[in-house]
Amino acid sequence: MAPSRAPSTLLLHSLRSLTIEAPKPTTAFRSLSSTHANLQEAVAQKQPSYYQNPDPLNAYVPRLERRLIRSGKQLIGSRRRRAAIAKSPGIAFDELPYQCFQEARKVLVADREEKVKKIEVERARITRLNSLDSNTIPGGEAAKQRRLRSMEAELQKLKILADINDPNVKRRFEDGKGDMSKPIYRYLAEQKWQEYPRKVQVQRINQMKVIPDVVPAVDPILDIKITFGKRTYPPGEFVPSLASEQPPRLTLQAFEKGEKTVTIAIIDPDVPNFETDSFDSRCHFLASNIQISPVQPTVDLAGLATTSQVLLPWLPPHAQKGSPYHRLSIIVLQQKDNIPIDVAAATKMVQRDGFSLRSFMSRQKLLKPISASLFRATWDENTAAVMARAGLEGGDLELKRKKVEPLPYKRRNPSSFR
Repeated sequence: MAPSRAPSTLLLHSLRSLTIEAPKPTTAFRSLSSTHANLQEAVAQKQPSYYQNPDPLNAYVPRLERRLIRSGKQLIGSRRRRAAIAKSPGIAFDELPYQCFQEARKVLVADREEKVKKIEVERARITRLNSLDSNTIPGGEAAKQRRLRSMEAELQKLKILADINDPNVKRRFEDGKGDMSKPIYRYLAEQKWQEYPRKVQVQRINQMKVIPDVVPAVDPILDIKITFGKRTYPPGEFVPSLASEQPPRLTLQAFEKGEKTVTIAIIDPDVPNFETDSFDSRCHFLASNIQISPVQPTVDLAGLATTSQVLLPWLPPHAQKGSPYHRLSIIVLQQKDNIPIDVAAATKMVQRDGFSLRSFMSRQKLLKPISASLFRATWDENTAAVMARAGLEGGDLELKRKKVEPLPYKRRNPSSFR
């Protein structure tokens, strides 16, 4: 076998001189840059977080609800509806592509058409009865009016039944956009008030003895909301003296059709009487001939007419240091048949100190209590200044309980123990 030969020097030099060309890449890469335009494009592409920017329309997490309320934004609708909006694809409520839902809608529409036909029949009956002469009806005018009232009540009931199952009506009511001039929204608002707020209102006026200390009896039919400044206080809440220095704004929400003429009295039955060692009553505000309705429930006590409505102007509530809390009772009385009260004559018959609502009602025989509420006042660091600005005396006094001496058989006499 022939021995192998080593590669020659010439061959090595020729191999070193060869160059291997690498294939050019076919994929193109975009060069990165940090210019201002690219930064704006990146920010625009970034979507805001649901938890960083909550929306009152679809926020249903309690933590986000509290954040919105603290920021002053009012939540829209119920939590159930907000959760449905947040999780739905954004399709209109009455256009959801679910066969069962649409079939149920058809049933509701057919039921409403049936109720509408009954409403037309009832209206025709009322029109026909109005056209009849009362002399031709057994029982005369009284029987005619009684039948008309019964037919009007049936008509209102049919109007409510026609819309009670409409999902759009319930949605507008939950969003706070209900028209209180329509029977269905008044009915839903009354049902919501009866569920809880009315029970709280009745509990407060009974628990804190507004009945019978101020008014003998009352069955509330109005929802009363008390607002001082920008804050609304629940029934029986303590109101700071600085906030109650100006008269409040009352919301007297009625649920019956038509206007009511009412009288509003705010009475404090816890005024200390040092001579008799008991308590007297004082009227802090009294006004009559106030018009309210379901669509206009707000009454601003500071904006009432002084000549035709206000009998006693606003006196800031005040409690002297050391005295128990004072119950400022708000009584709403309806004037029978909306007959106005002669304010000039009634003013001469009332006085602020020692005011008695029972006596006032007996003199004005057309008054009937239809609702009541209260707030409480106690001594705080601003009470003395409020009393000074109102020209009231006693802001520098402090009341202390009198020490009660024990009865003779309860006294500890050491000499008798021997």
